[in-house]
Amino acid sequence: MSTTLVACGKVASSSRLLLRCQSTLSSSLQRMHADLKSDELLPGNTPDYVRLILRSSVYDVIEESPVTRGIGLSSRLNTNVHLKREDLLPVFSFKLRGAYNMMAKIAEKSNSNQGVIACSAGNHAQGVAWASRHLNMPAIIVMPVNTPSIKYQNVSRLGGQVVLFGNDFDEAKIECARIAEERGLVNIPPFDHPYVIAGQGTVAMEILRQVHNASKISAVFVPVGGGGLISGVAAYIKRIAPHIKVVAVETYDAATLKTSLDNGRRTLLEQVGTFADGTSVRMIGEETFRLCQELVDETVLVNTDEICAAVKDIFEDTRSIVEPSGALAVAGLKKYITQLHPDVDHSKKSYVPILSGANMNFDRLRFVSERAVLGEGKEVFMLVTIPDIPGSFKKLQRVIHPRAVTEFSYRFNEHDTSSGTPKAYIYTSFSVVNREKEINQVLQQLHKLGFEAVDISDNEMAKSHGRYLVGGASRVDNEKVISFEFPERPGALTKFLDGMSESWNLTLFHYRNNGSDIGKVLAGISVPPQDEQVFQNFLNDLGYRYQDETENMVYQKFLKF
Repeated sequence: MSTTLVACGKVASSSRLLLRCQSTLSSSLQRMHADLKSDELLPGNTPDYVRLILRSSVYDVIEESPVTRGIGLSSRLNTNVHLKREDLLPVFSFKLRGAYNMMAKIAEKSNSNQGVIACSAGNHAQGVAWASRHLNMPAIIVMPVNTPSIKYQNVSRLGGQVVLFGNDFDEAKIECARIAEERGLVNIPPFDHPYVIAGQGTVAMEILRQVHNASKISAVFVPVGGGGLISGVAAYIKRIAPHIKVVAVETYDAATLKTSLDNGRRTLLEQVGTFADGTSVRMIGEETFRLCQELVDETVLVNTDEICAAVKDIFEDTRSIVEPSGALAVAGLKKYITQLHPDVDHSKKSYVPILSGANMNFDRLRFVSERAVLGEGKEVFMLVTIPDIPGSFKKLQRVIHPRAVTEFSYRFNEHDTSSGTPKAYIYTSFSVVNREKEINQVLQQLHKLGFEAVDISDNEMAKSHGRYLVGGASRVDNEKVISFEFPERPGALTKFLDGMSESWNLTLFHYRNNGSDIGKVLAGISVPPQDEQVFQNFLNDLGYRYQDETENMVYQKFLKF
């Protein structure tokens, strides 16, 4: 199979591109509704998803994915957890179900080897490629230029012709639509199509068959990106077993469903986080949102640390490693029980989180391992300010003792004598059993000693950069400190440096690869006051996600005189 590289010229903004592509998909969706058989429609000409799910073609090529008991999770949460193992499908993701079902229906109707096309940087691409090989149907997969080679090579190996185009997913989507129209190919969308939704909905059919005494299932937890999986699951469950709650789980930085539900309409997010890349979607689908508005009971939002803790939980119960999006449902389940509904007796209830995929880059495991302890609430990061005089360290240690110190960073400097006594800024982390209770105890004891202390466990700059830079304070005039997400591709740093004015001085640069498609960078840049607007234009034109950290307490205390 071939891989085609396409040079990308300057195009319209990603927001306009995505909206234009959504309009194209909306027209396609209307055509597909019209093509459904009369007995596949409910009154009002909406798809009968239970019938479509029962008629799904997915079992022509796959076996049911198992449900396994989450023994450790059940014990820790005092409930009954059953893990739906979509990570065990042939392409290690549920995406195969929807892609194969739609392509099989196309093959049935056309009785030809009509070609298909899809745009994806991950699991959907592999599902389409795998289905194309089994259906002997030519498939083109359009992927962004910065897609890691391991992904596009695997798509080629599975049977798809790869076209690399554009700097991001939105630009690749437009190229996908252009090729589809030019060559008369059917676009296989990743989520917003009745046949795709029905294919994903077979997951719910299996859950109700596989969980012993399914009548005791209280809720199914579903990760959400574009909404294909949760729409199919909810459509089936709410018709067959309406007592079961369908709970959507999203990340705080990609909450496309919750934002749209809150606004009462589909809402385009300005940007989304990239850690849980399988669910990093800026706008939920049209048909999927219609179903979610009607059928989803509740949404839960989780952060990166909570996802990492869930990856660890799943590993301990199954000895398998899922991708971040694959762990979303477990992270949501834990939060649902311990924080959102702590007063409910969960001991007699059963919960089913769907493990949606396991396409994890091995290099990302280091980052997951570091963050899992924080996500479990078993570690605390703290910034402590103490008088830099003999005996202060001993007093600090006595407060933390007997908790195990996991990190302690300090370097003497004389820059703060405003109180008459030099101050020492300490970056420390230590293990805890009961996070909230012990943080309050430690803070109270430190404040009684006259020490200043702040819990910085949720400070992203501290976790990604500050802990590695403590001890190097400098005095730099007009310094701006910005955290960036650099795409992991050749030329990313060159683009950054070429965009900087020659009158600006790069004063700090810290990079860490966390095993994903994005590299985290903290940069300090000395910018003359008269260049403020030029500097802002540079940040906007660069096209990298960024955050101004100049007022971040970690920078102010540890890195600045």
